[in-house]
Amino acid sequence: MPDRVICGVARARVGTAWGRRFAAIGIAVAITATLAGCFPAAKDSTAQVTHSPSPQATAPASASPTPRPSASTADPANPQPATPEPVNTPVPKPELIPVPEGTVVAEGDVASPKGSIYFHYRMISNGDNTYSAQYSGFTSTVPVPVSVTLIDVPPEVGDGLTYHGIGDHQLGGPTTTAAPASSVSLGSEGQPSYLGTLVTYSSASSGDGVPIELGPNKILAVDTVRWDIPARQSNVQPADDGPRAYAAGEVTASTASGAPKQYLVAPGDITSVVADRFGVSIEGLIWLNAGLEVFGNQQYLYEGTTLNLDPDSL
Repeated sequence: MPDRVICGVARARVGTAWGRRFAAIGIAVAITATLAGCFPAAKDSTAQVTHSPSPQATAPASASPTPRPSASTADPANPQPATPEPVNTPVPKPELIPVPEGTVVAEGDVASPKGSIYFHYRMISNGDNTYSAQYSGFTSTVPVPVSVTLIDVPPEVGDGLTYHGIGDHQLGGPTTTAAPASSVSLGSEGQPSYLGTLVTYSSASSGDGVPIELGPNKILAVDTVRWDIPARQSNVQPADDGPRAYAAGEVTASTASGAPKQYLVAPGDITSVVADRFGVSIEGLIWLNAGLEVFGNQQYLYEGTTLNLDPDSL
């Protein structure tokens, strides 16, 4: 049978067992040699085998790409500060512009009914929402020390003074010439115009040896004080936007300019809604009403309470 060559390997018939054995060995050697001839040897140790490109797998259209970490990705192992919660724009602190320092807001002369006491007074602004009383030209012929004070309800000459009012101040005793000028603060009174009466009274330490009408706390003169205090400006300016649920009360008084001055709390009124009705902050409403009392988590106002809405009345 003729010989055939497959990939450089000679195939021959082998008849005998020994022949077949030697033939098998020869075939193994031939195959090894042939394989070495079928695959090219690498030219050097750094050569790389180049593979032909293969088709890439295409993800379905609906598949989402696998997320990859980035600088903004939250990392539990690297905690970041919490983002601060949004805050409202700061509301300016309620403010009342004082009457300029030195402004005279009331002035007059006092003379007792019998003419034994005389002096001049002036009420002036201290420039910080407080006021002082200044006294000058004091003369007296009564044999006891004399004092003055401001109160709201006028008494009668000859009555006994039971309340020493605001700005209680001793002017002095009997004089032969006018006493030096003196002054006294009216304390924290920001709007003293309600103090419409200046009372002159005896400040004798005892009634012994003096007429009854000159005894301790006997009223010697009563004078009406006519205040002329300029309106003060404020950054809290209430304006009524009309009744609504939870702020259904009535405006019971207005200022000379027509702004709401007083508000009567209705049942169910809530602090925040009342403040919103009048266009002021809750802080502003509390500033207008020192000591304002509320109840419940919603801060309900007490029915029948009258709220102040006029900054100039503070």
